[in-house]
Amino acid sequence: MRHVTGRARRAGVALTAVLTWAGLLAGAAGCSGDGGSGLDGLLDKPPASEDTIRVTPRDGTREVRPGQALRVRVPDGRLESVRVVKSQDAREAEVPGRISADGRSWRPADDRLALAARYTVDAVAVDGGGRRSARHTTFTTHVPEERFVGYVTPEDRSTVGTGMIVSLEFSREIENRAAVERAVRVSAEPAVEVRPHWFGTSRLDFRPEHYWKPGTRVTVSLRLRDVEGAPGVYGLQYRTFSFSVGRHQVSLVDAADHTMQVRREGELLATVPITAGAPRTTTYNGKMVVTEMLELTRMNGATVGFRKKNGKGEYDIPDVPHAMRLTESGTFLHGNYWAAPESFGRVNLSHGCVGLRDVKGGGADTPAGWFFDRSLVGDVVEVVRSKDRTVAPDNGLGGWNMNWRRWSAGSAVN
Repeated sequence: MRHVTGRARRAGVALTAVLTWAGLLAGAAGCSGDGGSGLDGLLDKPPASEDTIRVTPRDGTREVRPGQALRVRVPDGRLESVRVVKSQDAREAEVPGRISADGRSWRPADDRLALAARYTVDAVAVDGGGRRSARHTTFTTHVPEERFVGYVTPEDRSTVGTGMIVSLEFSREIENRAAVERAVRVSAEPAVEVRPHWFGTSRLDFRPEHYWKPGTRVTVSLRLRDVEGAPGVYGLQYRTFSFSVGRHQVSLVDAADHTMQVRREGELLATVPITAGAPRTTTYNGKMVVTEMLELTRMNGATVGFRKKNGKGEYDIPDVPHAMRLTESGTFLHGNYWAAPESFGRVNLSHGCVGLRDVKGGGADTPAGWFFDRSLVGDVVEVVRSKDRTVAPDNGLGGWNMNWRRWSAGSAVN
């Protein structure tokens, strides 16, 4: 499942009643919750979103040159909205642009792309048949020869949940990991020990032994400029970023009991009926961190290995509401409007995601809408009693599944 960073709507009213829930799927991002029966008919076989909404540069493209055009267009129908975000050095900025008068295309106000940046495109369109679909794509631009940068999570000046892990993904393979590690400092106020862990040669994560305390301010200092990360390849950045830690919320998904307990500062807010992965497509166990929040997204089984004999995905849902990414491999917690309401809290139907009851388009007063409104990027969702293995620590921000000794051993300096 791949998809975009959203912003959670905030609400302060606590829900005390037991909520009824929803289903699940996997897709262009994630999973699906009907076990493969009757979904195509229910959705009236909508066209794939890449056919409805066409984006250039193509999704996942790397090393895009500054002179290449960024365009979003539809062959028929019209674009409802286009949001393009540029991320450089952990700073996000929305790219200004406009939809054409006929609604068929979007282009940025400035045609030149920035160097060493990640671009995220989120578009919603209505096709000629009146069906809405959403598309989420990303691409990265060229980093000058003999230079490397680190793409930082979370965003500068963001407010996150207590489970957030600082993660740097480097644009080049790092051979001199100790030198690069020494050039990155993560500090906290109030002070807490923060240690690094390498995953391979291009990813470096930082976290404390336990979840951050609410109210902590975390500062990330990159002193990478002119640090030799590999023979003849030098760092480009000399920047400082910071983020704040909000309230403490952890949600416990019991896959066997088909429920999710939502706790804020240790107090139970609600027990929400859910549906998890079906027996042949179970949900990972373990602690997972919300890394993206999308009010609407497409989920296509073909992107995560669920294909029919004709090569098409087992499911392709263009408008999954209230989607929250939990792993890089495609596990989401999301709203489900296509499963029977009585299945939530009773049976596991999905391809590995966790589903909450919702309505088409997403409802604010549904279990999925309620939970989305009370969530932050950085919140922890822990799954127990699923007949699957524990999620890998490098699959999303899964580092909380490693004990402190094992985590600390991942430093290249010590």
